[in-house]
Amino acid sequence: MNFFSLFKRNLIFKFKKKISIDNDNILSESLDYLFHKYGSDKANIFKPNQQTGHGYSIYYEKKLETYKNENLNILEIGSYAGASAAAFTKYLPKSKVYCFDVNISNFKYKSKNINVYGIDINNQKKVIKTLNKIFLGQNFNQFDLIIDDGSHNLSDILMSLKIFFKYVKNKGLYIIEDYKHPNYYKYNRDIDHLLVDQIFESLNSKRSFNSNIFNDDDQKELIKSIKKIETFKGNLNDSDISFITKA
Repeated sequence: MNFFSLFKRNLIFKFKKKISIDNDNILSESLDYLFHKYGSDKANIFKPNQQTGHGYSIYYEKKLETYKNENLNILEIGSYAGASAAAFTKYLPKSKVYCFDVNISNFKYKSKNINVYGIDINNQKKVIKTLNKIFLGQNFNQFDLIIDDGSHNLSDILMSLKIFFKYVKNKGLYIIEDYKHPNYYKYNRDIDHLLVDQIFESLNSKRSFNSNIFNDDDQKELIKSIKKIETFKGNLNDSDISFITKA
């Protein structure tokens, strides 16, 4: 990402008028309702055109129902306008949501519990600097949930897993939305590499795989650190979500 493009987008975000959600007085037991209200395609029905959404809400609710009153740190990679960040903030009112996106000029919501960073996740130096800022130099494995809803390009999905999985707390969740897009769309298969579902098969079988992104040590660490990988199908042909539980 060109520095000046990133700077311009961050500047637009800084001065853009945003919608405060802190005074919404919305308390809902339904995450699907909140996804729908704020305009996330994770909902069963997606505004503004009321088309069918991915329907990931049912899986999120099952995974998060025991966390409703806990103080969670959530990292969302790829936040676009902030719809899902707003929904998570209302569903988990004691939690903090940190949003990393290469283009935060689209972000339209604000809350005391939402923190937005314009960042290219492939810039590892900037990532480390930002995490230092968030956690004041403490250990970085402070995230209860990390959600990758970024570009869905194979290279970005794999690099995000390589960079960020280590920052998930023990027993926490690393979630990849639309992880099979590189299976369906040539433009998302931007590198010659095993696909995500093929890597999942190897990790579940605790065996190594050919990769120019994950070296032998990376793979051993993943195999050791992953307790289980669960995959689910959403509403649409290209709706696939995975929940990776850290050991």
